[in-house]
Parts: sequence; C-alpha cells; structure tokens
Amino acid sequence: MAVAPRRVVCRFEQEQTCEVAQSSLMITNKIAELIERGELAVVVTVARGENTGAKLVVEQTGQALGSLGSAQLDSVVVAQALKFFQAREETRLFAVKDFATDFPSAGEIFLLFERVQPLPRLVVCGAGHVGASLAKLGAFLGYQTTLIDDRAEFLQRERFAGDEIELVVASDWNSAVREVIGNGRGVSVAVVTRGHSEDEQCMRAVMETKPDYVGLIGSKRRTSIVIDRLREAGASEEELRNIRAPIGLDIGAVSPEEVALAIIAEIVAERRGAAGGSLSAWRRK
Repeated sequence: MAVAPRRVVCRFEQEQTCEVAQSSLMITNKIAELIERGELAVVVTVARGENTGAKLVVEQTGQALGSLGSAQLDSVVVAQALKFFQAREETRLFAVKDFATDFPSAGEIFLLFERVQPLPRLVVCGAGHVGASLAKLGAFLGYQTTLIDDRAEFLQRERFAGDEIELVVASDWNSAVREVIGNGRGVSVAVVTRGHSEDEQCMRAVMETKPDYVGLIGSKRRTSIVIDRLREAGASEEELRNIRAPIGLDIGAVSPEEVALAIIAEIVAERRGAAGGSLSAWRRK
C-alpha cells in the first residue's frame, strides 16, 4: 500500500518536469525564430520569488509565449515589456512593485528583463577612403559589416585584413543595397559614395527598407539636394527627418579615419539611445 503513493508522486513529478522542459524548449525555439527573422523580443525571467526561473517571451506586437506562473502577473509584465522596448536597455532587473504596486507580494518578486535582438549590422555604401575606414571600424566594434561599391578595384580583399567585412560589388546600386539591408531591423546604413548620382540611387533603395539608422555624407548643400529629390520622389517628411545628413557627430573630424569615427559614434549613440554629448559637460555649466 505504501508503494502506490510513491509511484503516483514520481509520475506527477515526471509530468511536471516534462512540462517545464517542453515549455523551455518552446521558448528557446521561439527566440531562435525571432532572431532568424530579425525581430525584437523581451525575455522576462523570475529571478527571485515564487516560480523562480519561469520565463515569458514578449514580442513587439504584445504577443507572449510562456508564463511567469500567473495570468495576472503575465498581463502586467507584457505591458511593462512593451515600455522596455522603447528604453534601449539590454538588461534590467525590476521588482514587480516598480511597475505594478497593487500586485500581491509586489516587493518580493524580482524579474530580469532581457532584450533579444539580432546582432547589429552596418551597411556602408561607398568604398572610398571614408567608407573603407568606416567598414574597418565597424567590424572592429563587432558590427556585422557589409561594404558596397560599384568599382571592383575598391573592394579587393587585400585592402581589408581578414574576412570580417563582406564585400559586395554592385552592378546596380538599388538592387544591391535593398538585398543587403533586408528588412532593416538592427541595420545601420551609411551612404558615403563619391557623388550625387550614387548617393541618390542608394538613398532611394534605403528609403524602401527602413533601417534603424541612415546617414548621408556631404555638405549641407549636397545632402539637401539629395533629400529634396527624395521628397519629390514621394518620401514622407517623417522619413526625411530620420536621415542623419550631414552624417556623424561634430568632433571636428578632418581625416577619413576621423570622419569614420564621427559616423560610428553617432551610430552607437543612436543604437543605445544616447544623446552623444560630452560626459563632462556638467562641469563647465
């Protein structure tokens, strides 16, 4: 008689373990699927409190997979995750009381929010001195970097040590740029070609793909000409406002390497949601 209860408990524990493993596998597969599609998500894990280790994956649409152990908790966490998307932070530990003060035991439950996103990509249009320097710097900083030009002689592998930079010879700027950018998620594009015509061809393609960041090199006059032509071609004012032109932060750059540094600094600032100012400016106020 004593054996039967032990068998029941064991079977129950096995079923519970199986459910947890199955849920974990579903979440892992979902994360892999989202990354493959180049989409963003937030993974929320119970770090302390009841159901420690439970996970919830929240997509930008508000759709969620998994559970933190309570439908009520899941609901308030989804709302907080949608706000977390806007914060540009990669990880943050919250107490539930930080965003849901009325939730039972809100001060005893701690949740780890983690942003899931594709690796950052940098697409550089134009392989002149600035473009080549920017591609090298981007690859050094960990960006998956692609350098495009219509001149094969500017994309000789010997100009670029290693194979970290993808080199693409464009027979047609428009199709080459659109293909490389893809859906635009996680992609920063720097248009640093040699002339108005090439700039405009690249920018027309970029406008169709909507990357996270787009910048155009040149003087105020040169960039304004290109932007006016994009406006005439049907680009919206909101799309045009999002173009960083002239590209880069104002660091007084002169050499191609310094210009590349100014550009990548602005790209990083945009990705991290920072203003790009001086950290010590407060001392001089």
